Amino acid sequence: MEKPLILVTNDDGITAPGIRKLISIAKKIGEVYVVAPDSPQSAMGHAITINSTLHIEEMKLKGGAEFEWSCSGTPVDCVKIACDKILPRHPDLCISGINHGSNSSINVIYSGTMSAAVEAAIEGIPSIGFSLCDLSYHADFDAAEDFIEKIILQALKNKIQKSWVLNVNIPKLKKSKIKGIKVCRQAHAKWDEEFEVRKDPRGRDYYWLTGKFVNLDQGDDTDEWALENGYISVVPVQFDLTNHQAIGELNQWGF
Repeated sequence: MEKPLILVTNDDGITAPGIRKLISIAKKIGEVYVVAPDSPQSAMGHAITINSTLHIEEMKLKGGAEFEWSCSGTPVDCVKIACDKILPRHPDLCISGINHGSNSSINVIYSGTMSAAVEAAIEGIPSIGFSLCDLSYHADFDAAEDFIEKIILQALKNKIQKSWVLNVNIPKLKKSKIKGIKVCRQAHAKWDEEFEVRKDPRGRDYYWLTGKFVNLDQGDDTDEWALENGYISVVPVQFDLTNHQAIGELNQWGF
């Protein structure tokens, strides 16, 4: 039987340890095509390149997939150009990550990792974004390997819908400390942010964004609760941003 075709991408760059681990897992499951940024593109959200040129370069990295390309654009660019110019057929699954750092709760809005997964869903490709709650370049991606493989296999086995996106976040724990996987909702949380004013070497002011993550949600069914309690969180997300509950009320306004 034909192996499933899996598109792998990320936002930390094609050589980042997180994507190299995800590629090694995907290779055990299917035929892997990698299209990822040639440099870090964190917090790019759903940005696309429209005012400059894009370049892709085929790569051969030790222990990597048979088919790999670096792209000069954003994570979303990577998915778009993969679908139009690189992939031999419609992929069975797109997996993005493993991100260096959490993409739980409101972070999903800013994430290049998750935006790549969402773009794949827009293209009719079921997708999963994986993130580890550890910003370190040398984070331990081995601890969750078996869980990641299980999630990918279940997604393929159950043929998740083409518009589905799963946001998977992994706590920073040793394998023996991870309690399991929980399907959750996105926690209501935000960043309290400010711009610090600093001086450059020429004495000019510049601004550096800082912030503190604030969880406003006390529910025990959220991704933040799961991560704080030793579970891998799985949140189904979608690109339809319609507030369906508001439609009825708006229709009463008498436009």
